[in-house]
Amino acid sequence: MRSQDLTTPERALAIGAHPDDIELNAGATLAKWAARGCEVSLLVCTDGSKGTWDPNADLDKLVAVRQDEQRESARRLGAVGEVVFLGWVDGELESGPEPRRQVASWIRTLRPTVVLGHDPWRRWRLHPDHRHAGWLTVDGIVAARDPHFFPELGLAPHRPDALLLFEADEPDHAEDTSEFESAKARAIEAFVSQYETTLDLPPNPSHADLARLHAWVADKLAQAGAEAGLASAELFKLIDDL
Repeated sequence: MRSQDLTTPERALAIGAHPDDIELNAGATLAKWAARGCEVSLLVCTDGSKGTWDPNADLDKLVAVRQDEQRESARRLGAVGEVVFLGWVDGELESGPEPRRQVASWIRTLRPTVVLGHDPWRRWRLHPDHRHAGWLTVDGIVAARDPHFFPELGLAPHRPDALLLFEADEPDHAEDTSEFESAKARAIEAFVSQYETTLDLPPNPSHADLARLHAWVADKLAQAGAEAGLASAELFKLIDDL
């Protein structure tokens, strides 16, 4: 790791492809910052409408449920900023001009000190939404900082101080997440619709099932921490020349 623990930002914006991506990859870091006074906002690119294995599912209902779960998860993280849903159809997200304009608009509106998002350069990634959400994050920062991109928005340009990319093949920055393992696990717990598909939990989990989820989260953070000489960590690729 070339760096550890950014100064707590005044404002942070985390950009994820689907509801729960942010919490799974950066939930402990965001909980830590929120506890220290950072205004945390979340931006979710897709509607999450393919997040079920039930071929007969009511997808309109699923979209509404996943939005409610995302809001509840943000509350558990302590995120007091905005929770934004761009609403692109799950599995059909593209990193084209219109979604880029939307991301740039929110960066200019929220004016984050730090932006977090998927690493679009990750090798052999299968899910297209993760790739495109990563490109929208980096391309949206470029568009938000330069005045001749999307002048019709009527919003002043904004250049964040740093970008943290999660899911990186070659992370070089660690955020110490000691004491925030449970906050991350509680935030992930909010995604009840994803218990079967993502979290390997029954629909009505027992206390033992949820304890297993908390242990899994703590173990993942400990594994990442070991790479940085910490007891618990989330790892990122840091880009601070924006």
